[in-house]
Amino acid sequence: MSHVLIIEDDESIASLQKDYLEINEFDVHVEHDGKKGLDEAINGEYDLVILDIMLPNMDGFEICKQIRLKKQIPIIMVSAKTEDIDKIRGLGLGADDYMIKPFSPNELVARVKAHLSRFTMLTNQSSTEKNVIKIDNVAIDSSARKVFINNEEVIFTTKEFSLLLFLVTHPNTVWSKEKLFEMIWEQDVFYSDVSTITVHIKRIREKLKQQGVQNFPIETVWGSGYRFNS
Repeated sequence: MSHVLIIEDDESIASLQKDYLEINEFDVHVEHDGKKGLDEAINGEYDLVILDIMLPNMDGFEICKQIRLKKQIPIIMVSAKTEDIDKIRGLGLGADDYMIKPFSPNELVARVKAHLSRFTMLTNQSSTEKNVIKIDNVAIDSSARKVFINNEEVIFTTKEFSLLLFLVTHPNTVWSKEKLFEMIWEQDVFYSDVSTITVHIKRIREKLKQQGVQNFPIETVWGSGYRFNS
């Protein structure tokens, strides 16, 4: 049974989400306070977090940021905020998905299942054969799903790593944002917000540059998509 944490200050919304998830055989815990929610997310054993943005004592953006320093479990941010800047900020901080209220509880359940299925598949990949791809001083361990720069591990979210690995293992080909979204998120049934790809590429580049990698060969092909040049 998968364990889901809901951090939501609106008790009626949290109760509805909890009911639908429990009907679908998820074990669900709810926190209504931001700081308590963060503590539970960090110290509890959860497979996925559903995170509201507007919370007492600590907002969802800061909670997402703090969770990502410790764990790589899927995070679905939910909010009544419809502005693109909020969505981009949430995804940029490491959220795997962003849902705008109001939404169907059945859609939430479907997205939870999709993220957990994808995460489980990736984390359960066989580690019996170590497979490390090296690009100058960057080492990408596809078995352990870790990135090392100058032999120091740099934390990438699940989607950031998947996107990086896909581009590196499919070099010299221009991939459209739509195709990358389809390949990595596998959620085109629900929505096709290609800005998600832009945000994640930006985050990958920022993390590499922060570690002194200035010319990593992921190229933006304007009007077409992205290409890794080997």
